[in-house]
Amino acid sequence: MDFNIFMNDVVTKAREEITQAGYSELTTAEEVEQSLNKEGTTLVMINSVCGCAGGIARPAAAHAIHYDKRPDQLVTVFAGQDREATERAREYFEGYPPSSPSFALLKDGKIQTMVERHDIEGFEPMEVIGKLQRSFEEYCEEV
Repeated sequence: MDFNIFMNDVVTKAREEITQAGYSELTTAEEVEQSLNKEGTTLVMINSVCGCAGGIARPAAAHAIHYDKRPDQLVTVFAGQDREATERAREYFEGYPPSSPSFALLKDGKIQTMVERHDIEGFEPMEVIGKLQRSFEEYCEEV
């Protein structure tokens, strides 16, 4: 099997999985600017092709949003694929090093908290869901 065909398939499935969960994909720096500067709360899922993204982060992203309080906006950038968009998004995550997969919660365009790779890798999806929902409880309004 051609490795590039395999990787394209993995990337396509990873993109579909997160967008089917209700996240809007941001692929350019301009889209990031428009989305992350909106008023209200925004959850940014930094997607990747690693095992902890597929086995933990994306399932957590899909299930955490079924909660009384949740972000106003759900978006995703794909590390290693949409470099310009990912780099621009990371500029908003002041005080946090690049990390993928990860989640950033912003309010009115300002970083409030992050669930970084070290908070995801080695944990069960339910534990990551709990971390996300605790941040929703603190920063988000009831839906």
